[in-house]
Amino acid sequence: MKIHPSAIVDSGAEIAEDVEIGPFAIIEADVVIGSGCRIASNVLLASGARLASNVRVHHGAVVGTIPQDLKFEGEKTTAEVGDNTIIREYATFNRGTKATGKSSVGANCLLMAYSHIAHDCHIGNNVILANSVNLAGHVTIDDYVIIAGIVGIHQFVRIGEHSMIGGMFRVSKDVPPYILAGGQPLKYEGLNIVGLKRRGFTLEQVKNLKETYRLIYQSNLLRSDALKKIKAESSSPEALKVLEFFENSERGVI
Repeated sequence: MKIHPSAIVDSGAEIAEDVEIGPFAIIEADVVIGSGCRIASNVLLASGARLASNVRVHHGAVVGTIPQDLKFEGEKTTAEVGDNTIIREYATFNRGTKATGKSSVGANCLLMAYSHIAHDCHIGNNVILANSVNLAGHVTIDDYVIIAGIVGIHQFVRIGEHSMIGGMFRVSKDVPPYILAGGQPLKYEGLNIVGLKRRGFTLEQVKNLKETYRLIYQSNLLRSDALKKIKAESSSPEALKVLEFFENSERGVI
């Protein structure tokens, strides 16, 4: 274990033997740091931080601090980070409240500089948050989502898998899977075709998704009628996943 002499490490932290901790880092009690992690200078890992294997936390980032929520009463909760995730400079990640007990970020994610993840957010695997993306509390982001820089996301919003949101927009409603979203107010701008091809989606799957979203966004049907038509006529797993997303939305969909 390589711990810089200027680092402050509480004896109550659980740290794997091959972890590296840089100058002036602070590791509080009730922190778990998995094998292969690298903690840079001036990082704060507060009580409740849980880092899996091979996590990289860059200079000045903060993980596990208490929620910015006036309802928080000091309950014991966690902020969990999955394998191989990278947290860049000055990103902040608050732990959960009693509502869900934790905040979580999955494996293989990239949280760029100055991004913020609030309490009770749950982020899937292979997600990229660009610089200064800010998540309010209780946001859910599914796998393989990419969010460009300086985007604000309203509390309780859900963002569906394989979608991509353009930079400098505001997200106040749910964003369905597989799409590109942009504009003010945020709207559907087509399929995330490049992303889908990179992740191995077939031409048939892309064709099914195009038809599904054509009915929802580009036909003359009311949205409710479009969803009924998809339910009656479509059997592809992708179409059914889109249908399920719309049916389960609580904030409404863009």
